[in-house]
Amino acid sequence: MITETSSHYDNLEQMSVQELLTNINKEDKTVPLAVEKAIPQLEALVTEIVKRMKEGGRLFYIGAGTSGRLGIVDASECPPTYGVSPDLVIGLIAGGDKAIRSAVEYAEDDAEQAWKDLQAYHIDELDTLIGIAASGRTPYVIGGLQQARQAGVLTGCIVCNPGSAVAQAAEFPVEIVVGPEFVTGSTRMKSGTAQKLALNMLSTSVMIQLGRVKGNKMVDMQLTNLKLKDRAAKMVMSETGVSYEQAEALLQKYGSVRNAVQNRDSAE
Repeated sequence: MITETSSHYDNLEQMSVQELLTNINKEDKTVPLAVEKAIPQLEALVTEIVKRMKEGGRLFYIGAGTSGRLGIVDASECPPTYGVSPDLVIGLIAGGDKAIRSAVEYAEDDAEQAWKDLQAYHIDELDTLIGIAASGRTPYVIGGLQQARQAGVLTGCIVCNPGSAVAQAAEFPVEIVVGPEFVTGSTRMKSGTAQKLALNMLSTSVMIQLGRVKGNKMVDMQLTNLKLKDRAAKMVMSETGVSYEQAEALLQKYGSVRNAVQNRDSAE
């Protein structure tokens, strides 16, 4: 597998700090170009996801280790950013929540567990399941995708090796081949960055298509801290022409930028 091939660099322990940082950065610069090549695959997957979510479907991520954690990060950021239910985008990791912080031995090797984990959410044919696996050979992910596909669930994946078993198990594979890691086999590096970029693109595009952005603003974001409340007030000011204090009052009353602007407009 390409993700396991030897680094382009050797004798890393003999490099200075500057050399280490510079060379890691050189490798990182190649990642967006690899992601760019996968845009057609991402487009096909996003298009199918949006169709189902408009009919009430949900989006699930499954993965192990770094891949699983990245899925959980993406899922957890959708509610505060776009004001959606926490049940709309769901991330699952092999080994359960404990594995978010600590490695759970052999959890990723159980090909039956992902589907068991998904049963708690009553996954069905309106939903989408995306398997995330840099290697493309994780049994937890392969088994989950295979069983989901048999059940009529839309399946996709994000992998960093071409022609992998994970890609074969998914209807809409996204293959982002970033090449060898700076530290051989350390897929939390370039592969993890590629997966994060792809997830950013995927979930952001889906949410925009679902109407969760107006112009370029997060009009449904949750107002959970002072920074976000200030941003929201300025957005309401920009849209309505009211003062900062009036914007704060509208947000306090209606709970979101969208509702504040709509109710301000309807009251005029």
